[in-house]
Amino acid sequence: MSEFVKKNSQLPLFQFNGHQTEGFALDWSSNVKGQLATGDCNKNIHVWTMIDNGWMVDQRPFVGHTNSIEDIQWSPNEPTVFASCSSDQSIRVWDIRASPLKANMLTCDQAHSNDVNVINWNKNEPFIVSGGDDSQIKIWDLRLFKDNRPVGIFKYHTKPITSVEWNTNDSTVFAASSEDNQLSIWDLAVEKDDQEQMNDDDEATKDLPPQLLFIHQGQKEMKELHWHSQIPGVLVSTAQTGFNIFKTISV
Repeated sequence: MSEFVKKNSQLPLFQFNGHQTEGFALDWSSNVKGQLATGDCNKNIHVWTMIDNGWMVDQRPFVGHTNSIEDIQWSPNEPTVFASCSSDQSIRVWDIRASPLKANMLTCDQAHSNDVNVINWNKNEPFIVSGGDDSQIKIWDLRLFKDNRPVGIFKYHTKPITSVEWNTNDSTVFAASSEDNQLSIWDLAVEKDDQEQMNDDDEATKDLPPQLLFIHQGQKEMKELHWHSQIPGVLVSTAQTGFNIFKTISV
């Protein structure tokens, strides 16, 4: 086996040594070929730009966060804009047309009461969904971002949020996974009217948010989820106990 690995091992196409410690955050741009953003546990972010013979990486990190970078997401619509979240409890929006020292354009300092683990851009609306160690899911309107006030807070999970993603076919629907071994699906468009509120006498469901559509259980230590880009409503989730691929009747 070791001989097979040696014979078939491939050297990296390009290597950047500017990160001085391990990192968990990285994202390819969907708008610019080969453009990559990477973040490390030493609060530094670097953007990689593809050139003829590899990549060009500015040695100057994007400055703003004060602790480990947990997630990075390029804007689906603006090719020069990306967002990041950190264990410093903040979410920041950057524009790479500015120098790394001045690229931090928008900041929500206290986005969560603990580490902000994951973020995801909505492809059709100016919204970002975030999940944190405080077990909360929050919706941010970029037009109100500087107010440090989310337009939605969802409390159902009991442990840190590990993954969030908007549905690729419905801009009001998103999914989230948590260390409480549950995956939840939500729809922002759902509201409970007064009559439904009065008729809701089911003790098991009366305290649940009306936007909560579906709960998937059965996996341990869920880490990541993704919607299928071609089959509406299909999700894949990863966990210590394996992969699950499923489709609900709610979406």
